[in-house]
Amino acid sequence: MLDTNNNSKDLKFEFFDVTADVGYKAYGNSLGNAFENAAIAMFEVITDTSTIKHSVEKQIELEAEDKFALLYDWLSELLFFHDAEYLVFSKFDVKIYSKVDEDPGIYFLVATAWGEEFDPLRHERRSEVKAVTYHMMDVKDENSDVMLQVILDI
Repeated sequence: MLDTNNNSKDLKFEFFDVTADVGYKAYGNSLGNAFENAAIAMFEVITDTSTIKHSVEKQIELEAEDKFALLYDWLSELLFFHDAEYLVFSKFDVKIYSKVDEDPGIYFLVATAWGEEFDPLRHERRSEVKAVTYHMMDVKDENSDVMLQVILDI
């Protein structure tokens, strides 16, 4: 899934070295698209996402005070589904809105995630993700060029 042609316009995510944890940068042409790629990268840490079927659909709605909290909550919610229901996901549709007329500091996420229950006979078991962290988290949102940086506790 990781694009290795070094063309930054086509790169969805890339991993970087972090002591005892996993770090990655996810890219997108919109904030929602970058959140989708951040979720795919997280599940790539858990398993090979190319083997995941889309037989389960989860609707997710979140509200947060800023983009950092929204990213943290999004990935944590997906990790909750993985921990509680053994689900792994590989396809996402994320829409992000901000409430500018009443309170410009509020962000809303409305998303659908598709996946299935983890099957050890079909899915490679990679690393266990314990938690999403705020450590070194970054959100750069400049029009159609978005970069998210995430560190996962494994």
